[in-house]
Amino acid sequence: MAHQTTPQPSSPASNRSHDTGSPWAAGGTVFAAVLLLVDGVLGVIKGISGIAEDDVYTRVGNYTFKFDVTAWGWIHLILGIILIVVGAGLFKGALWARATGVVLAGISVVLNFMWLPYTPIWAIVSIAIGLFVIWALCTGSARQDRTV
Repeated sequence: MAHQTTPQPSSPASNRSHDTGSPWAAGGTVFAAVLLLVDGVLGVIKGISGIAEDDVYTRVGNYTFKFDVTAWGWIHLILGIILIVVGAGLFKGALWARATGVVLAGISVVLNFMWLPYTPIWAIVSIAIGLFVIWALCTGSARQDRTV
């Protein structure tokens, strides 16, 4: 006696060529690119302000990480320009931009922690942006099925 079996429909997950991750992470990757661009532009503005006038920023109390405000200005300016380039690379789906974005967001978090005495609220906002960018770039999937 032959038992006839009907083919089981394949699950939607098996039809995908790659796992896209959660929708939050996928949308978060695009948002991370936007945030890197915005944080880069804000870094350029912070840098120009620090370089142009030493008395734009005032330090709150005594702090271990004392740098001249002009030095901080150059640090923020250079990091801001690099963040803009990496954010643009993320929009193009470049894998190097993904890895570089994680590293630079981590560096940005540390530098903004050290920048806390000069602009506490702005530094905390930049730290939060950096942490979100790290999360989004680490959990989102790379666009492997791009067409040229």
